[in-house]
Amino acid sequence: MQFIDRFPLWLLIALTLFMLGAPFVPEPHLIEKMRMLSEGTLTRPIDIFDVFWHLLPVALLAIKLARMQRGRS
Repeated sequence: MQFIDRFPLWLLIALTLFMLGAPFVPEPHLIEKMRMLSEGTLTRPIDIFDVFWHLLPVALLAIKLARMQRGRS
């Protein structure tokens, strides 16, 4: 996991914010996919992959922040 330590924090934050909102018009994919999930129509593999793709930077940021916090303890 040392590759995560080498990523600048500001870059991960910017990437996370971008991916959470992309595409910005007409609506972010995550909002669309969460609506599909609540309606029970999130069944196509490409849609499920899209959710994971857009949440990947969030997971990387969480791991980096956890590793930074552990390093301070």
